[in-house]
Order: sequence, then C-alpha cells, then structure tokens
Amino acid sequence: MKFRFVLSITALIVAFVFFFLVFRWLARNPEAANPNDLVLANGTRSPVLVELFTSEGCSSCPPADELLKSLDQSQPVAGVEVIALSEHVDYWNRLGWADPFSSAQFSERQNDYANVFGPDEIYTPQMIVDGRTQFVGSNSSRASAAIATAARDPKAEMTVTLAKRPTSLADEVPIDIHVANLPNVSAGDTAELMLAITESGLRSNVSRGENSGRKLIHTAVVRKLSNLGLVDSTSGSFSSKASATIEKGWTRNNLKAVVFVQERASRRVLGATSVSIVPSE
Repeated sequence: MKFRFVLSITALIVAFVFFFLVFRWLARNPEAANPNDLVLANGTRSPVLVELFTSEGCSSCPPADELLKSLDQSQPVAGVEVIALSEHVDYWNRLGWADPFSSAQFSERQNDYANVFGPDEIYTPQMIVDGRTQFVGSNSSRASAAIATAARDPKAEMTVTLAKRPTSLADEVPIDIHVANLPNVSAGDTAELMLAITESGLRSNVSRGENSGRKLIHTAVVRKLSNLGLVDSTSGSFSSKASATIEKGWTRNNLKAVVFVQERASRRVLGATSVSIVPSE
C-alpha cells in the first residue's frame, strides 16, 4: 500500500511538472496556441499592425525590409492578419543617398513613438508592433513573438470598402469605413483614425551611400499617411468616409488602403484593416 502511495505521489509530481512546462512553453510561444482563439466576432483573423522604420541609406535595413516582406506575403502566424507599413525616414538622406520614398512625416512619427519608448529608441531598422512593442527590425523571432502576443489584445472589427474602382491615374477613390466593438480608449487618452496608402513591388538601384551598388525591393511602402480625425469612442461603433488619390507614377495593382485606429498618447493600436485599391479580377 505504501509503495502504491509513493507511486501515486510521484505520478502527480510528474504530471504537475509536465503541465507546468507546457504552460510555460505556450506563454513563451504564443503563436503555438489555438489560432481559432484569435478570430474576431465577425469571422476575420486578428489584425496586427507591423510598422518598419527604414531607409535605403542604411546598410542594416535590407534584411529588415526582407522580413517585413515575408510577414506581409506569407502571413506566418496562424489566426493573425499581419498588416504591414514600411515608413522610410529622411534623416539618412544627408549621408550620401536620398531615399526616394522617404519623408519627414515618417521621421516625425518615429519621434512620436520615442515619446513612449524613450528618446534613445530612434534608430533604423526599427519594427513596432501594434504601437506597443519595438525591436531591431531584422529580428524575426522577436517579430513572431510580438505579433502573436499583440493578436490576443482586444481588437476593433473594421471593414473598408471602395465606393468605386479607380479608372485612371490621379483618380479620387472614395472609401467607406465601418468600425464596431472598439476597445475602450485608455483613461485620459484619445484615439485617431488613420489612413495609409501603401505600394508594394517598388525597386531602387542605389548608387551612393552605405548600400551603393545594391538593388533593393520594397513591400508596403507608405506613399501617403493621413489623419482622418479623432474618434468618438463612446458608443464603440462608428462609420466614416475618406478618399485616396492615386498619383502619377504609382502602380495601381500594387496599392492598398490601410485604415487603423490608434491612441494619440500611448500609440496603442486598437484595430486595423486593409483593402486592395484595385481588387484582382
């Protein structure tokens, strides 16, 4: 009897250790959890906004650009929709190569994030996930873990539809936006509705600077970023209208409209979605 009792205690201890190790592994590898848990009430995958601050003048940026491309195209985290934004900063331009996709607006946006992460956290390549987590943009393991973790935060259900398809360059494209089940905005903060127009498949032959002689390919480059105004979060649901202008030189079939809701002070992203400007036939 005593022998059986000892075996029972041993079995309980083994079982406890086993389940403890399993739960700890799942905590460290959230992407391995049930992807069905990430599906929103409207049946869509949990959206996660992944921003990359990059520059063609930065020699350590191409691997990060490749990682963003992989995240955007392969969608590697089960149950998650990665929504990519590649924002080219302009402070590298003075060092030998003027990035044709750079903008002071993106440098300013990165500075806004530094108000949250700290003044020393301005560098390239920098990847920011849902406005909450930042790390070196070429770190694929950090990216996967951060995306899987962010996917478990409450998300608004967002839909974006085009009122009509663009028929020519410089065409104005009306966009209808609907948001439901918006998570509570942090106390003392406000939320803004943002619209980004992105273009993929962009190429550059860099002739000067740290990447001289390299041919670079970019995904989800932000061509235009607009603040559509503050969100009335009291009801948790709202609708809005916007428009996007397709400018000369943009390839229409490679364009997307990305809409997201973001807290102004904390930079937390409350929801995001995207739609192709010219849907495939």
